[in-house]
Amino acid sequence: MTRFRTAPLLAGLLAAGLALPALADTGAEMHAVTTDGVGDSVGTITFQDSDYGLLIHPALQGLEPGLHGLHVHQNPDCGPAANDAGETVAAGAAGGHYDPDGTGVHEGPYGAGHLGDLPNLVIVEDGGADLILLAPRVTVADLAGRAIMIHSGSDDYSDAHPGGSRAYCGVVE
Repeated sequence: MTRFRTAPLLAGLLAAGLALPALADTGAEMHAVTTDGVGDSVGTITFQDSDYGLLIHPALQGLEPGLHGLHVHQNPDCGPAANDAGETVAAGAAGGHYDPDGTGVHEGPYGAGHLGDLPNLVIVEDGGADLILLAPRVTVADLAGRAIMIHSGSDDYSDAHPGGSRAYCGVVE
């Protein structure tokens, strides 16, 4: 649903010929992750500051079609790690969602919760993703030394359903 609020804004700006002034950019190579470790690359996501917030440029292929939760995670590590129950979790070393203000609240990219919530990633029928997303409260500086996570399912931005298991991960240097 978030996509429908940001897509018209971006489409309108681009159609009007307005440039989105870049202040900085960075990226992450995204890899499949399992409890056995980090696997093959599925592409990259580039992040760019703009006057409107963080622009997220995915260039991905080979993913399951549909909406997928997309988050900034605390640690720059995509390896497996044990959770509090002692179970190994794919990309568990990435830690929890990025929450510099200690809100402990999961409210989505437009809410007042933690900054780790990004808009849902749209994967089209052929398994690719290239739709630009907008996260208005995050900057490139927030991403340095963090992991970017694509989850197996969509995110409804509630504390009970944060997007499913961890499926793909990349580190922003």
